Amino acid sequence: MDTKSWLCRDDMDRERLLDMDERIGPVRRLSLGLIAVALLICAPWVGLWTLLPLALAAIGFQIAERLKTRVRRPEYALFAAWTMSELAIAGAVAMMDGAATPEMAWLAIPVVTLSARFSIHGVVLGVAVAVALISGVAFGVDATAVIGDPTLVIAPITLVITIAILSTALMNSDRHHRSETVIDPLTGMLNRKALSTRAAELEQQSRVTGEPVGLIVGDLDHFKQVNDSRGHAVGDAVLREAAYEMRKELRAFDLAYRLGGEEFLVVVPGAGTEDAALLAERLRLAVAGQMFAGDQHVTMSFGVSASDRAEPFEYSAVFEKADDALFEAKRNGRNRVCVDEPARADRSPALA
Repeated sequence: MDTKSWLCRDDMDRERLLDMDERIGPVRRLSLGLIAVALLICAPWVGLWTLLPLALAAIGFQIAERLKTRVRRPEYALFAAWTMSELAIAGAVAMMDGAATPEMAWLAIPVVTLSARFSIHGVVLGVAVAVALISGVAFGVDATAVIGDPTLVIAPITLVITIAILSTALMNSDRHHRSETVIDPLTGMLNRKALSTRAAELEQQSRVTGEPVGLIVGDLDHFKQVNDSRGHAVGDAVLREAAYEMRKELRAFDLAYRLGGEEFLVVVPGAGTEDAALLAERLRLAVAGQMFAGDQHVTMSFGVSASDRAEPFEYSAVFEKADDALFEAKRNGRNRVCVDEPARADRSPALA
């Protein structure tokens, strides 16, 4: 399946979006809280009704939080929540004095977060939304004042555009340097350095949520023969194309890593052994069903393990079991999926 969308270029962008949203979450709640406090202070002059749009925005973010790990394109839910926050601020400003109020500049606050989560398309669309809301509020509340003093609209629009340009430039620079350290340049997958950080985060999260975490270790079968017979250039092409086929089978929040050579790891948050094994079988079929580098047919073997629900996830222990299961898959003929529990593996010939 195609992982590209208008707001995310690929699954790496989507993983970054989800990671940044987790980091931005506390700051976003603090910002909404500060705006609420400011509106309460201003209540004697503008009334308490201005708090209603802000409450609706908070509800929108809560809905997006619940949806982002359940849908294939979480970026749309997050962008909808972002738009709702802009609408909430615009509504509060409209209940004041529209263009004549200095609070019009508040519409620039959500723009700061655009480039941290979305592609340039999302940034442009977000800026367009902010500019449209500024214009709509200004002309809708008091068009005469705006016509008499256009700076009431020009100033906040300039602020929005300038913030978007600066934050995008800073984020692109940060993304470039970060990608050099955590992305495998050949396959585009995450590397071991990124894995160590994510594994520690998942261990902490599992203690809170009690959700299982599945690990799938995969290895290309007889890959050395491809390198020896066709050369390393063809071997690199096979690795790159096989990695692409696997990534197409993953959900937005599944994480794919290249461990080194022809060995890969997929981390599946929220999946027990059975669900992880089903995903591993899809990965196996995806690779086995393609020709790589023009005429190379390769297969993969997979080992699967997962932590138990309501038990802490310990990466090293679960990985060791998955790696042992991979060894069994290799020993039993390759091009198959094995799990770390024989009882589960015996359920289906495809997973034996």
